[in-house]
Amino acid sequence: MAETGAPRRLPLFVLRGVLYPGTQMPLHIFEPRYRRMVARCLETDGRFGLVHHDPDASGPFLIDEGRVGCVARIVEFKPIPDGRSLLLVEGESRFVIRDGIESDEPFYEALVAPYADQPYPVAGLGARRAASIRLFRDVADRAIDPGATLPGFDPEVETSFALAERIHLDMGWRQALLESRSEFDRLDRIDAVLRAVLSRYE
Repeated sequence: MAETGAPRRLPLFVLRGVLYPGTQMPLHIFEPRYRRMVARCLETDGRFGLVHHDPDASGPFLIDEGRVGCVARIVEFKPIPDGRSLLLVEGESRFVIRDGIESDEPFYEALVAPYADQPYPVAGLGARRAASIRLFRDVADRAIDPGATLPGFDPEVETSFALAERIHLDMGWRQALLESRSEFDRLDRIDAVLRAVLSRYE
């Protein structure tokens, strides 16, 4: 699908991590600006944008047009008496920043638009997903624990993000995968990593 829908206003949570659609992430909220952001989100639809940023590599965060992130929906909220909180968020859809917003709020806000995959033929996609799932299970059997209980994957739905969430590589790789607009491309990237792991056991 191409990008659809008008840009909308979204508060932003900036951190070194990358959230994928359909996956979950725990967050510890302690900075005052993000406490305020979470409070506002809980008053509305419980959603904010999670954007990857490494200040050591890139310096201060800037709301640059074209940055890609993931909408996070709060599914669990546990307040701590001193004002901090623990969240569990679930990734929904990807977005791209169109413009920053100046406001009186202490946290970042931006106008964002949907960021979807480019149109491409889907013939053979189910079989392609199934091949990556088999490769992942082969790696798990050899490199992790042959008796371990593995998550179920459905080749009839988007699979690349669920697989990538279980591959612990650097955040630059994870962000590049988030920005890819083809599931075939994402699966190719994942397979390359899995085959590299398998080669160590052959």
